Amino acid sequence: MGMLKEFKDFVMRGNVIDLAVAVVIGAAFTAIVSSLVDNVITPLLLAPALKAANLQDIEKLAWGAVKYGLFLSAVIKFVIIAFILFLIVKGMKSLERKAVPPASEPSSTDKLLMEIRDLLKK
Repeated sequence: MGMLKEFKDFVMRGNVIDLAVAVVIGAAFTAIVSSLVDNVITPLLLAPALKAANLQDIEKLAWGAVKYGLFLSAVIKFVIIAFILFLIVKGMKSLERKAVPPASEPSSTDKLLMEIRDLLKK
């Protein structure tokens, strides 16, 4: 019974639950970005390049046996996800800077302790 309690304690810790939520949200976000790349960006932005290569789908881009179209699609998805994460982290850091209160003057106790410290140095 001890191992079951340890497992329950492990799973119920805040970090594990936060990580699980992050993984689920990340998977949903990846699906959204994949749809954006496959259904919006590829048809709108890459359509001229695909037409020049006489292809209808980016996944059919190939050089001999090397199917680089799928790789190109994955790279585009990665760049978009990385850029959005950059924006999120930058926004969070901006909020953190605004949340930190400005430094206030030392309290009377701190001033007294600083005076004692300075006298001890002499």
